[in-house]
Amino acid sequence: MTRVGGKALPAFRYRDFGSMATIGRKRAVAQLGAFKVSGLPAWLLWSLAHVFFLIGFRNRLAVATNWAWNYFTFQRGTRLITGISGSRIEDVMPVVMMAPSTLGTGDPISDRASPQPIY
Repeated sequence: MTRVGGKALPAFRYRDFGSMATIGRKRAVAQLGAFKVSGLPAWLLWSLAHVFFLIGFRNRLAVATNWAWNYFTFQRGTRLITGISGSRIEDVMPVVMMAPSTLGTGDPISDRASPQPIY
């Protein structure tokens, strides 16, 4: 609209808000100018910054609620491509941490049969 009106556009101005990255659950790094922080404070800062820059109160509320639910229920994001078929913490725990009764192939027929020794 400015060009159509015959006026000059204002010069482009880049504002660097810093760098932030999540590393895992309650872990992140952030650098805002000379200020550097890591761990839980950086993770909270990352979360607040992302919610703050969303447009609209409804979006902010929905994202914050969804993140809180996923955090307290140990659910992972649904857009992750990991090759693991579940979204609970039990699905990502190492096999050695699981109870022996939960180890199986998932096939009800072969799980009933007793294992045969391999010679």
